[in-house]
Amino acid sequence: MDLGSPTTDAVREPPRDCPLCPRLAAFRHEQRVAHSDWFNAPVPAFGDPEAWLAIVGLAPGLQGANRTGRPFTGDYAGVLLYDTLATFGLSEGVFAASPDDGLTLKGAIIVNAVRCVPPQNKPTPEEIRTCRQFLEPALRGLPNLKVVVALGQIAHQSAVKALGGKLPKMRFGHLAEHRLPSGPMLIDSYHCSRYNTNTGRLTAPMFEAVFERALALRHGG
Repeated sequence: MDLGSPTTDAVREPPRDCPLCPRLAAFRHEQRVAHSDWFNAPVPAFGDPEAWLAIVGLAPGLQGANRTGRPFTGDYAGVLLYDTLATFGLSEGVFAASPDDGLTLKGAIIVNAVRCVPPQNKPTPEEIRTCRQFLEPALRGLPNLKVVVALGQIAHQSAVKALGGKLPKMRFGHLAEHRLPSGPMLIDSYHCSRYNTNTGRLTAPMFEAVFERALALRHGG
């Protein structure tokens, strides 16, 4: 399968009109009325079906992935993420913040904990739990998965639960590492949001350190 395809055989994707979360479905409908040319649907995973690295985000941004249909594409958060992936040789092509820019990922895949855009970028606990039925097979179905990078606390919690871990024993913290019962290592990172980067909570060197460690863990470091 073409690595540029947003979906992979390893991923079970929700249907375009997924009804499981009524609030998210209603918000999605509102956006379709207001912006008929946007993607406005559950955003599929993007990347390499043979990935050793899975990056778990929170949810599509309203004017980012919800508009473009590709994770972290079209809003500020994607700039640091895709620049960092390029730095570590995990992508090919040039990121131009558009799903038709030809960018592909090598050895990496990006999947959100919640597939639909939530109002105010805040999914409810019930919505997060409901969407885990898509996150779990997306991660467990990757045959070569070695490392998971969780972007933010919600992504951390969802990844831990999807891969059989226990949250009281696995606390979120930037650069914290956890061995998951299913085998992969989990590395936490602050989310690469505009707020976190503008306030200095997350810097480019801090973010790069996460991927440096992921590469080391891939090779048993």
